[in-house]
Amino acid sequence: MEDAGAELGYRGEQLGLPEEGPGSIARPGRRLGALAVDWSLCVLIAYGLITEGYGQATSNWALLIFLVLSILTVGTLGFTPGKRLFGLRVVNLATGQVHPGRALLRSVLLCLAIPALIWDRDGRGLHDRLAGTVEVRI
Repeated sequence: MEDAGAELGYRGEQLGLPEEGPGSIARPGRRLGALAVDWSLCVLIAYGLITEGYGQATSNWALLIFLVLSILTVGTLGFTPGKRLFGLRVVNLATGQVHPGRALLRSVLLCLAIPALIWDRDGRGLHDRLAGTVEVRI
């Protein structure tokens, strides 16, 4: 019988990624910080587009803006403004670059929230697993 506390390896080892430094799995704190920056930016844009008094409508617009921002920036550059600020990039495990179709799938799943809350032992959310992507440090 194996020891239940046996070493499982570092996050990203099974994916062939380094343990530390550029190309290693992005840590949850950085990912949440980048998400907070991106969401704040989208809320500011939505608030600028919608007049006061719409409350819930501003949140809906912010989510739509977040979706578009994520699809366009991750699908072309590999990062959103928040990810760039925190030194993160989304890459395809096979090619290193994210195809716009994968960015679309990843972004839609991210906006649903539930897939992003289900993580594997490497720290990838279900949205990343289904899109074949991983968020790494740059």
